[in-house]
Amino acid sequence: MNHPENPAPGQGFLLPSSWVARYSALILPGGKVLDLACGSGRHSFFLADRGFKVVATDIDVSAITGLDSDHRLEILPADLEDDSPQLSAWPFPSGSFAGIIVTNYLYRPLFPLLADALSDNGILIIETFAKGNERFGKPSNPRFLLEPGELLAAFSPILNIVAYQHGIDQEPHPAVRQRLCARKGKPEPVCLPTTICQGSDQLTG
Repeated sequence: MNHPENPAPGQGFLLPSSWVARYSALILPGGKVLDLACGSGRHSFFLADRGFKVVATDIDVSAITGLDSDHRLEILPADLEDDSPQLSAWPFPSGSFAGIIVTNYLYRPLFPLLADALSDNGILIIETFAKGNERFGKPSNPRFLLEPGELLAAFSPILNIVAYQHGIDQEPHPAVRQRLCARKGKPEPVCLPTTICQGSDQLTG
C-alpha cells in the first residue's frame, strides 16, 4: 500500500486531494471514517481536523505512528491483501463507517467489502490511477490501473453513484486518474458540495 506522492516521514504533509476535500462534505458530521492505505496520513489529518473520527490503516504506518497519541485518530497496521478466498485479513464489520477514503491504491478484491463496511447513507470516495497512466510514468502495471469505467461497473450495482471522473490531470504532474463518489442507501439525489478545498492535484471540476 505505497503512495508515491506522499512525503517521507518528517517532510510534512501534502494537501488533501480536492476530490476528497469536496466530497467528504457529504459524510455524516462527526462520523467514523476509514482512510484505507493511508500512507503519510494527509487525508487522515484533513478529516480529523474537520471533526471526523478517523481509522487510518496501511501495511506500514511508520509515517504516522509518532502521532498515535492524537485522540482523533486510530492507527491500525494491517495487510489487507490476503490471498485467501475469504479475505480473512479484513477487520471491519458490516456498517462500520460513515465514510471510506481510498486514494492512490488499488486492490480489486476489496471492492465489495468497502461497500459492505459503509453504514446506511455512508459515502465512498475513491481516486486512483487508470489505464493510460503508463504513458506518463508509474504505476504502469495493469494490475494497478483501472480500466475505463471500472469503478462505475464495480459499484453502480451496489451503491448510488454521486460523481465520477476519468481523465488526465496536469498537476502536480501529468497522470491518468479515475475518481468516484458513491453513497449507500436509497437511490435519492444528494446536494452536491460546491466548496472545493484546493488540493495537491488542483482539481477544480
